[in-house]
Amino acid sequence: MRRGGLTIRILIGLAIVAFAFFKKCNNKTVNPYTDRVQNISMTTDQEISIGLQSAPEIAQQHGGLYPDQKLQTYIDMVGGKLVNSTMARETPYRYEFHLLADEKTINAFALPGGQIFITYALLSKLQSEDQVAGVLGHEIGHVLGRHSAERIAEHEFWKTISTGASVGADAGNLVNSIGQNVLLKNGREDELESDELGVQFMIKAGYNPEEMIEVMKILKEAAGTNRTPEFQSTHPDPEKRIEKIREAIKTYKQN
Repeated sequence: MRRGGLTIRILIGLAIVAFAFFKKCNNKTVNPYTDRVQNISMTTDQEISIGLQSAPEIAQQHGGLYPDQKLQTYIDMVGGKLVNSTMARETPYRYEFHLLADEKTINAFALPGGQIFITYALLSKLQSEDQVAGVLGHEIGHVLGRHSAERIAEHEFWKTISTGASVGADAGNLVNSIGQNVLLKNGREDELESDELGVQFMIKAGYNPEEMIEVMKILKEAAGTNRTPEFQSTHPDPEKRIEKIREAIKTYKQN
């Protein structure tokens, strides 16, 4: 009876794993803005909805919005210029830019669907409008690249695989570990893609893309202080990013 029960568990586990791979294959889609094939399990409307629902909580976690309308208007102006001058305006996303009151955490990030945040701690480190454009352009790249939606789909995939492995052979923890490593690797690739997109956006909007390199230097310097930038927590090494940014500048300035 025990052997029969184990066989059934293994078959059920294999069926769950097979379903996960079948679903992943059917979720393959080509991003029309990057031409990259991605595993996406949600619509753009769902991305927008997730971003809008999550934005208030995210703001609250960082002390709310920074209470200076002039600075917020400035962020809106730079972000709007980047969107309206580039292919970002052709996307269905609702780009909104938020200056967070957090004066300690050096960070900028984007939620799916177009909600983009920058902390006052990071803004206060930046020395020019071009550098602000570099940060916001990078975050717009995350939205347009559908990176959050891709990570969500990957998380769902590995969660299903883990369930199948747990049912079939009690190996869920091992598979969970593999999934986390894959997610981290994809995240780093996302950062490089967003840097490249940010360079394109800066050039199209009339900003100096060399200033994105200066942003990387600022982040590298900040990483050496007690105020560790969350902006770099899962990002590639700044020197690697600078190298790739220089390559992107050379490529897109010629086009």
